[in-house]
Amino acid sequence: MKPVIALVGRPNVGKSTLFNRMTKSRDAIVADFAGLTRDRHYGNGRQGRREFIVIDTGGFEPDAGTGSIFREMARQTQQAVAEADVVIFVVDAREGLSAQDHDIANYLRRLGKSTILAANKAEGMKEGQQLTDFYELGLGEVHAVSAAHGQGIRGLVDLALDSIGIPEPDEDEDGGEENKTIKLAVAGRPNVGKSTLINTWLGEERLVAFDLPGTTRDAISVPFERDGQTYELIDTAGLRRKGKVFEAIEKFSVVKTLQAIESANVVLLLLDATQGVTDQDAHIAGYILESGRAVVIAINKWDAVDDYQRELVLRSVETRLGFLKFAALHYISAIKRQGVGPLWKSIAQAYAAANCKMPTPALTRALHEAVQFQAPKRSGMYRPKLRYAHQGGMNPPVVVVHGNSLEHVTDAYKRYLEGRLRKIFNLTGTPLRIEMKTSHNPYADKD
Repeated sequence: MKPVIALVGRPNVGKSTLFNRMTKSRDAIVADFAGLTRDRHYGNGRQGRREFIVIDTGGFEPDAGTGSIFREMARQTQQAVAEADVVIFVVDAREGLSAQDHDIANYLRRLGKSTILAANKAEGMKEGQQLTDFYELGLGEVHAVSAAHGQGIRGLVDLALDSIGIPEPDEDEDGGEENKTIKLAVAGRPNVGKSTLINTWLGEERLVAFDLPGTTRDAISVPFERDGQTYELIDTAGLRRKGKVFEAIEKFSVVKTLQAIESANVVLLLLDATQGVTDQDAHIAGYILESGRAVVIAINKWDAVDDYQRELVLRSVETRLGFLKFAALHYISAIKRQGVGPLWKSIAQAYAAANCKMPTPALTRALHEAVQFQAPKRSGMYRPKLRYAHQGGMNPPVVVVHGNSLEHVTDAYKRYLEGRLRKIFNLTGTPLRIEMKTSHNPYADKD
């Protein structure tokens, strides 16, 4: 699973600037979940072939009084630290050491969490007296960086990942189709019925082998088998383990959900029929799509709503989750064990579609037929010419189209192509990415 780096420090030391630099984005919030608005923001980062999750936190005051907004911010920061594999403690090189820095350092030392000390805003400064003061914090080496100017950030990230032993992945590490075990993550908001569904499955399927403790945050993967197919269930809900209720620091950990989605082959997105599609559901769905994961949607508690409410729920799925219209949709009641059987067929179908092999001749033929049926619109002097297509990747499938003037192909036409290819190659349940590559005209630069 992706390692997690938490950025911690007092207000206005440049944590958010560092967050944006590490995620290579100005707005890299991946999960802005309800109830977490003043708190911690999650983003994806990548350095070389190593990927990680970054958590940006608010200004930290470990000893903030109860009932205050500062106390709530402190609680959110403590949660971020608990979820992290390594903490980057950010201090202000310009302003120097403060009493609040000492309080945060004492808190981090007590936890014993792997911590790296970063002195931000150090551009143009020599490593003199100002940086020397920070050694008082007792957190080891002080690393001078400038988030605003990008100085020292690459080295800082490498150091953070090296400190927890995250190696560079091999080029061919992605198991793809070689991995016959389907990794299935059940994702959704708290109280939508994830635990109930998981326990229903485990009660019906008696071939559960054992419980495997996963990462340090106790995400649990459960191997089991059904109809000859092996699965690895990646639990984000809190599974009953040996008669004891599994407990996390919070009932719902954003990091666990993001990591479960990242490490899965297929994600089952569980919705609550009594509440419809909320902002939180839409955020999780967006992250699934962004991650390129195959997905199946199940609306739980279907038995608890009347026909009018069902109509409202379906309308909210169409409007708010329209970008997942390629996914199979199921109506279930986990507690009454209604409709849970057919989920397995859709899960297997989504996995097969994500790992589908599309031969170049078949793809090119499908492309020509699509163009014959509906040609792309002319753009000024240019009419895009789509010549041939080949598969550029799997999980999710990527189709690369070659031709001339393809930069003028509209998004509407790409959606049309996607629909045709989905129908021909039966790509239900997986995102499909279409890339346009224009051939270079060797005479274009000549007079």
